[in-house]
Amino acid sequence: METKLYTDQHAELVERCKLGERKAQYELYKHYSKAMYNVCIRMLNHAGEAEDALQEAFIDAFTHLHQFRQQSTFGAWLKQIVINKAINQLRNRKVQWVDFDEWHINHENSNGSEDYYEWNDETPYEVEKVRHSMKKLPEGYRVVMSLYLFEGYDHEEIGEVLGISETTSRTQYMRAKRKLVEIMKAN
Repeated sequence: METKLYTDQHAELVERCKLGERKAQYELYKHYSKAMYNVCIRMLNHAGEAEDALQEAFIDAFTHLHQFRQQSTFGAWLKQIVINKAINQLRNRKVQWVDFDEWHINHENSNGSEDYYEWNDETPYEVEKVRHSMKKLPEGYRVVMSLYLFEGYDHEEIGEVLGISETTSRTQYMRAKRKLVEIMKAN
């Protein structure tokens, strides 16, 4: 299988960074910091921790830039570092994950219908209302939902990254959707 090299619009800046040019590092930081901060804040839901994770990610990226082989864009490579930093920050919090078996027992005793809280594409949700409601989700729910919906990870990847089973990831996502609907209905 041939390794594909991507042409990156910031390839010249990356090369200048590899040479230790601080101005080039600042330009890359300016270009990517807002988007990467948004990734951190969605996952961590805490401005201070998001800022810390972002800064640590950029430090790691610039320290290990010689390892960047242009097998993806610089932005994609950086985003992976940012997500890993945010996940490490979450691990330091000791997130409590709910296993599928435990959820299934509790769910059977509730309303008996797994489709009760399914997303309704016809329901007009305002973006700001969704964003505000997501901040109220429990941490485990919010992280899985963010990785799945916004970062494009599948449940197997989420399980691997977070050190949980694929089933637990699916359960957390399903419960996150239900909880988000409940929060939004209450507001």
